[in-house]
Amino acid sequence: MFRLLSCVYALGFQFAINPDMQHPVAGWLLSAVLIGWSAACAVAYLQGFGRRPAWVVAEIVVVLALVLSTELIASDQWVADNQSWPTTLWATNATISAAILFGPIGGMLTGLAVMAASAALKGYVHIDLGRNATIVIELAVGLAVGMAAQTARRAHADLEQAARLSASLEERERLSRQVHDGAIQVLALMARRGREIGGETARLAELAGEQERALRRLVSAGDVKSPDGASADIGVLLRRRASDRVSVSLPAEPVLLDAAVAEELFAAVCNALDNAEAHAGPGAHAYVLLEDLGDCVTVSVRDDGVGIADGRLDEAVGQGRVGISKSIVGRMNWLGGRAELSTGPGAGTEWELTVPRGAPR
Repeated sequence: MFRLLSCVYALGFQFAINPDMQHPVAGWLLSAVLIGWSAACAVAYLQGFGRRPAWVVAEIVVVLALVLSTELIASDQWVADNQSWPTTLWATNATISAAILFGPIGGMLTGLAVMAASAALKGYVHIDLGRNATIVIELAVGLAVGMAAQTARRAHADLEQAARLSASLEERERLSRQVHDGAIQVLALMARRGREIGGETARLAELAGEQERALRRLVSAGDVKSPDGASADIGVLLRRRASDRVSVSLPAEPVLLDAAVAEELFAAVCNALDNAEAHAGPGAHAYVLLEDLGDCVTVSVRDDGVGIADGRLDEAVGQGRVGISKSIVGRMNWLGGRAELSTGPGAGTEWELTVPRGAPR
């Protein structure tokens, strides 16, 4: 709409000043170029390809060329007393196009280029904000339109992201209903009937019960990563390790960490749980507690197993078994955090893994 109005204004201005031109026929030819280019830009913008960098740069070049062409059709005295024949209002189309595509900096620089072309016609730079604030208007248009375009793009991206997230959640809920009405119900029935029958089927009942609970945890778990993919909820990761022998306690609110940091912390927790499963004893139970302390996040992994005898860790290192020193302690040191171990014969084992909130990727 602005392009149409500015084109009508430029054409009216041409009707008014053309008799005063030294070369009026050339003036009408250049006006035809202005109208044709304006129509081409309007069509290109509506079709989409007019919003590409190459087209916008071409528009800036054409606008500057038409502004400078004033010297070819008008006398020096006319140029000194008037604006360029395409009018500064029409030339502002280039400023708006650049601001929409390149942002406020690109828009303001294009506005300065338009004003520089006008100054080059006159042969001097004269800024009188009291009588002529055109340069301020050009800069203001470039800044305002550029900021508005950036804000609109961010809002559009957020809206698309929210729509994708909503669709993902709806699909997840649909699949959860299907799994709940199908596989989970069958597994629950198998577990119940297996326990009733007893004998060899009791073991099958136990396996069916474990799979039922694992499926329930899977369909109730939330998304790990935030919509931007930069952070992840460590609580969702830890919930994956919950089982009959592993109890996981989490805060009510998500605990977000840098995605890479969350993955490393989760890997350290998994190593501690794997060690507990392998060495704590057949009847041992593990407990995972997640705490959000503001400036840092702590995960405690405790088991009620047989514990670690004095000197056993040093002996393992001497044998080349460095799982604890590398997978747990090494990871925490690399993240700028710490890993503290409390254990003893018959006292179980407890790891306290802490990472700072600002841990680097």
